[in-house]
Amino acid sequence: MYTDDARVLGLIGTTFRTAALPRIRVVVPRALAEHAVVAWQRDESGRLPSPENPADRKRRDRAGALAQIGLAITEHGQVDVDGNTIVDLSPELVGVAMDAADDLA
Repeated sequence: MYTDDARVLGLIGTTFRTAALPRIRVVVPRALAEHAVVAWQRDESGRLPSPENPADRKRRDRAGALAQIGLAITEHGQVDVDGNTIVDLSPELVGVAMDAADDLA
């Protein structure tokens, strides 16, 4: 039952990716924004493990999302009066970050 639901959710996600969804303005606390920028600037020239297990792939995908947030901060981020960064992100990056937050609990 849940397998089919997960597949349908994935199909819905593919339609969202082809839609021109608006970016979402977010405020990223200073320390977290700095970590995201460091992730963007990191040299990732190493080889990937083969085969890659699902847990490692999930961590690598999330590290990539963090780096993409760092890129957005580098290119378009604005620092507010409190030192936090305001940046417009794709809904996909916001969703990945929120999914990662669920795993912290």
